[in-house]
Amino acid sequence: MYYYGSMVKLSNEKRLFFKPNKQRGFIEKMQQLLNLDTTTFAKIAKVSTRTVRDWKREAHSVPLNLVMGLCKTANIDMPNDTKIRDQFWYVKKGARMGGIASHKRHGHVGGNPNFRKKKWHEWWKKEGKFKANSITKPLPISIPKKSIELAEFIGIVLGDGGITKKQVTITVHKIDDEYYAKYIKKLIKKLFSINPACYIRKNVFKIVISRSKLVKALLKMGLHMGNKVKHQIDVPIWIKKSNMFSKACLRGLFDTDGCFYIDRHKYKDKIYLNCGINFTNRSLPLLNFFKSNLTKTKLNPTQKTDFSVFLRREEDVLSYFKVIGSSNPKHLNKFRKYFKNKYGEVPKWS
Repeated sequence: MYYYGSMVKLSNEKRLFFKPNKQRGFIEKMQQLLNLDTTTFAKIAKVSTRTVRDWKREAHSVPLNLVMGLCKTANIDMPNDTKIRDQFWYVKKGARMGGIASHKRHGHVGGNPNFRKKKWHEWWKKEGKFKANSITKPLPISIPKKSIELAEFIGIVLGDGGITKKQVTITVHKIDDEYYAKYIKKLIKKLFSINPACYIRKNVFKIVISRSKLVKALLKMGLHMGNKVKHQIDVPIWIKKSNMFSKACLRGLFDTDGCFYIDRHKYKDKIYLNCGINFTNRSLPLLNFFKSNLTKTKLNPTQKTDFSVFLRREEDVLSYFKVIGSSNPKHLNKFRKYFKNKYGEVPKWS
């Protein structure tokens, strides 16, 4: 569109909102500066004269590009104290208000929800559950044979995991266990041929497998649903019968519920550092499994509290990381840093 030697492309994609009683003054000012009557102004804006009158009484907002074009032609700055919104900014608000009004007038849309629920259950019992559909058809998942990787995964679930009727969830720290979470996801992909869902909730990272088939398989393997402390859960028997599986499960338990720590104590104005590992769990069968398997590995665990097992000798800590190992970079990095600072090197097998 041409006027006064300038071309202005009008668009209704964005709208300009003035403060109350300011929009009328702006339009009248433009008409005066550009010497436009209402009819000519309407032709320039490609609207009816009634729309211009509506703009003046502030019944509707004004297209942003129209205001920009007028200001450019009149060689003045854009008006202050205005807001820019999308064309259909009011749809969400209007839809909500309309929904509330409709509910007040007609009640629940679609009839009585309890009656619909009752009829759905009747259909489900008679024919729905016998039909092949997306509700009854289980999602694909591979159930692996018993292995070292599966034993480690079960140790992880026993440590920081939880099982419900349809889901297996593993919860680790968002920052400290960032790289360990990636390892768990890869382990799940390798074992079950699926990519788990991942969620961040405040300071934790949740890894979720939504497969009822997996839940059933894990229950058959010896795991349990519900509160692990309340049920005082234990390691499955098939893991206990194998030294390799026991070590793998031990690794999963420690990587989730254990820690590598450093004791600092002062003697004759000199600071001494000693390392140790700790495993804490309030399920006594799990605690006993951890302690007894450390003993089987010819280590010397101690237990001065009801719910914690320690390795305090440096040679035991070294043997643990050599024989059992860790898949959690958090523990490995602390272990390597301690021995590097103390002896100037890290054991090659760590």
